Amino acid sequence: MNTNASPTQNLANQPPAANGLAIVRLTIGAMFVWVFFENLGKGLYTPTGYAGLINYYIKASHSPAAWKAVMGLAASHAAMAAPMQALTEISLGILLVIGLLTRPVALVAFLYLASLWISEWGTAWIWELLVPVLASFALSLGRAGRAWGVDALLARRWPSSPWW
Repeated sequence: MNTNASPTQNLANQPPAANGLAIVRLTIGAMFVWVFFENLGKGLYTPTGYAGLINYYIKASHSPAAWKAVMGLAASHAAMAAPMQALTEISLGILLVIGLLTRPVALVAFLYLASLWISEWGTAWIWELLVPVLASFALSLGRAGRAWGVDALLARRWPSSPWW
């Protein structure tokens, strides 16, 4: 870690870009936590609620036929897929908010959100999920957990690790 702050660094001895990535990380993490509780309240983590939503996407979306087949498989196994989705959403949210294992978590968030984006083609505004998809990808490239996150503590001990 740099001990001499340059004019482009703030009081926390972090480059402004690191703080910007941390804000994006916190925002995407909060979005996942919010969506978890929103979906929980809507009953979308129950087999019936989950299957209903996925079947709606199969019927109404413009996603490729191969992807609709994947969604059909998930809907037919909703008793297992619904809790997996709930666990994925809350885990990604919490890990991003606290900044733990940010790079791999952000990569998983990118892939997860991209799959949702494809599932929703034609049913929602195209930019609604595309912006968080790309923001998650950017978080996986940057070291967004090294500012205001647990990763900063881990990086002091293992500074060359690609995980944070």
